[in-house]
Amino acid sequence: MITCRKRIKPLTAGWKGASLGLGVIALILFLIQARYLLTGQGFVRFFTGTFLFVLAASLISGLAALLLHGVKKLPSRYIWILLYSLIMLLFCFIGPLEVSVVFIVLFAVVFSMFGALVYNFATGRYKQASKTRKIGAVACLSLIAFVIGSGSFWLIRAGDEAAPDVTLKQLKTSARYEGTAMKNPAEQGEYPVKSLLYGSPENYRKEFNQSGSLTTKTVDASEFVDKWSSVRTKSLGFGPDAMPLNGKVWYPEGEGAFPLVLIVHGNHLMNDYSDAGYDYLGKLLASKGYIFVSVDENFLNFSPYEDLFLISPLLNENPARGLLLLEHLKTWKGWNSDPNHPFYQKVDMERIALIGHSRGGEAVAIAAAFNKLPNHPDRGHIKWDYNFSIRSLVSIAGTDGQYKPQGKQLPLKDVNYLALHGAHDMDVSSLDGAKQYHRIRYAEGTDYMKALVYIYGANHGQFNGGWGRGDVAGLGNQLFNVRQIMPRDEQEAIAKVFISSFLDATLKDQGQYREVFRDLGYAKEWLPDNLYVGNYNDSQTILLADFQEDIDLQSTTISGGSLLGENLQQWKEEKVRVKMGEADYSAVRLGWNSIKASAEPAAYTVTLPERGVKTGEGSSIVFSLADARRKEENGDPKELINFTITVEDKKGRQASLPLSHISKLPPVIKGKLLKWPLSNFGETSEPVFQSYDFELGDFKKMNPDFNPEQLTKIRLQFNLTKRGTILLNEVGIRP
Repeated sequence: MITCRKRIKPLTAGWKGASLGLGVIALILFLIQARYLLTGQGFVRFFTGTFLFVLAASLISGLAALLLHGVKKLPSRYIWILLYSLIMLLFCFIGPLEVSVVFIVLFAVVFSMFGALVYNFATGRYKQASKTRKIGAVACLSLIAFVIGSGSFWLIRAGDEAAPDVTLKQLKTSARYEGTAMKNPAEQGEYPVKSLLYGSPENYRKEFNQSGSLTTKTVDASEFVDKWSSVRTKSLGFGPDAMPLNGKVWYPEGEGAFPLVLIVHGNHLMNDYSDAGYDYLGKLLASKGYIFVSVDENFLNFSPYEDLFLISPLLNENPARGLLLLEHLKTWKGWNSDPNHPFYQKVDMERIALIGHSRGGEAVAIAAAFNKLPNHPDRGHIKWDYNFSIRSLVSIAGTDGQYKPQGKQLPLKDVNYLALHGAHDMDVSSLDGAKQYHRIRYAEGTDYMKALVYIYGANHGQFNGGWGRGDVAGLGNQLFNVRQIMPRDEQEAIAKVFISSFLDATLKDQGQYREVFRDLGYAKEWLPDNLYVGNYNDSQTILLADFQEDIDLQSTTISGGSLLGENLQQWKEEKVRVKMGEADYSAVRLGWNSIKASAEPAAYTVTLPERGVKTGEGSSIVFSLADARRKEENGDPKELINFTITVEDKKGRQASLPLSHISKLPPVIKGKLLKWPLSNFGETSEPVFQSYDFELGDFKKMNPDFNPEQLTKIRLQFNLTKRGTILLNEVGIRP
């Protein structure tokens, strides 16, 4: 008798275990991440938001599993669990996409195998198996357990410490810094400090409506944002047509009028309020005679709950960030002119600065651009009449290009500008502030400055007291080497020195503090001993060459001059390549190799036009350099580049100084953000320009016959470092 049995392909015990192992660990990790992402939402919203996301992930992955069912070899249930786990893990480990994807796939494979083996042992599947198979299974399980243990240790450890190859004090050894009369700008000032709050009525944050708070109006910014969800309106209690003007003020107790400084945070979790993180700056600057306001724009920030886990995120909100700053200034103008207001005639509305962090760094530039316009650049029916005296802007780890008026990069003109950026920024990993720095233009006869400082070991978040050492969301920080980040108090000290110096120089006309940015060596005793790269320029500098104007290697920006390279291995003008592609500014690449005894000396000469440029003993030759060596083509990049600068007058009399008269060229800073063995992943460095300022009087000391008033040539002679490559830009004469 023959019996026929219907063959059924059951879900084996191993696949059940794989599903459980992967699904449970993914759920646990997602609950940890949800606790971070849903900070401040309360238990009901935490439960609701988490449940809805898990449900959505289950439905999406389940649908995908059904679609794959017809062509699969794996069980449908496992495919379902796999896809749902991958979706949740992708939200957990937010980082560089390529790294996150590889990590998540390996994670899924390891825990699937672990779950399958454990389940098979627990259900007795190996009881009847051969000894060889049992030994193999135990060995495999042990290996996977070791991998999981090692991986877990790798995830929870903070990373490895790192230090710069050279520090500012080691670079800046000249006697010129001795005996400076400048006071440390980060020291507390003479004024007692008071504080208060102001806000719009019926505020979503009750502290802005407490007793003693000042009252402001709301702002209709509905045309400045896209996709403001109804959930966001319900949560906040207002829509985009009634945005509040909230701020915390630190102010000096004394007679006015005092310069006004507004600071605005960037994009962070909406319910983890960011505006309180700048109290260290508020207390310092108020003690020095500034009215300092930290502006609340948290309602424009990312919120997983209100944005339905990115299904309906708020978009294109940076113009609103800028507009609100102008509306705050409008409020202060009204208070300053109201005889019944406590700030009546306390505010110097002719001396205003805006400071922004992250997206706020771009928002202050947007505000400065909008401030001078009669109409919105993209919506002509929106008319403006602001015209405030915004003298100075500070961008802290700022973004660039998130808003492009008329599809163009945002232009700025006639404003003082400072950009601070960390070399180990894990959020805005490229030096975006340099792009806006190079786009600023100045009218002839004005007196403005712009500066940029790049800081080894500084991250994105620690400029704000509440953001911390990790710059990405939750568990994603475990992929990064946060141990190399400097302590928060050091990063705040750096911000105090540079921001206070900049405001004293540009709002209080204390010109000596410009020297801090012309040569960072003047600040070396005030700063943590670290590596800093600084770039500086001003509106009085006569630009000889910026390498932007044409494709002729020998032409200068100023008419009538010339450029000549001799015995160079590389001589080409190019757009500067940054971590995220090409920047919109250029430089000339100069490479040389004179290691062989027979090699002719390499040089690069700038010849001034025959009509000349007005110079004198107090004038300076200025230029900016970046180390552009690659290890594979230029030897050990730890040897600092040095060369000779020679000047020549109309009668051929020459004088020379080495680059090290100010300092050798700072090395390439490698911002290795990820933990080993991922630390070299992607672009770890980009050109950061160090500016140099050589006074012609110093050359005259080397040769008293040299006449600074008849300067005709500037020659870079590559005779001290035998082999190297540099990028050179913004060669000029500073009166």
